Amino acid sequence: EICVDSLESALAAQAGDADRLELCGNLIIGGTSPSIALVRQVMEQVHIPVNVLLRPRFGDFCYTRWEREILLREVEQCRKMGVNGVVLGALEPDGRLDRALLNQLIAAAGPLHKALHRAFDLCRDASEGLEDAVELGFDTILTSGQAATAPEGAALLAKLNRQAAGRLTILAGSGVKSSNLEQLARATGLRAFHLSA
Repeated sequence: EICVDSLESALAAQAGDADRLELCGNLIIGGTSPSIALVRQVMEQVHIPVNVLLRPRFGDFCYTRWEREILLREVEQCRKMGVNGVVLGALEPDGRLDRALLNQLIAAAGPLHKALHRAFDLCRDASEGLEDAVELGFDTILTSGQAATAPEGAALLAKLNRQAAGRLTILAGSGVKSSNLEQLARATGLRAFHLSA
């Protein structure tokens, strides 16, 4: 999976044989929701699956009432536009996944692929977070193993992969490069990787 924030990047990733795109805005600050115009443009030009990151602002993952409403509307818009999936995440102030909000967003997403983004890396307990994600109905967790980079979090990534036991996919992201991907795969047992190129 390649993370992109422009049509040019999306086309380049497709030409480079990416299996899937994560489309976002403002990649330089960690990604926020892309504009609807950009989502439409990429959907018209690209022929591989597109998952759309939905994050109303930079910063923490504890959202206000109004930000929750924005997220719900964005999920509904993405579903109407026929994207492959949505990439979501939210936390409660105590560091647990915000199950009430995420349950609402997942219900709105319906049949779309549902990925839990790197808010997971800030949750209070990775094992608990994984079980919550399974119960909520996520298909994928994007994580660095709660470390600055996936290679640094390799031990936890391997543990999460064993705990997931095929119930969802652990997608390793952050600091993943062609030069370390093979070693990371061997160390973790993972077969799904997220990078920008």
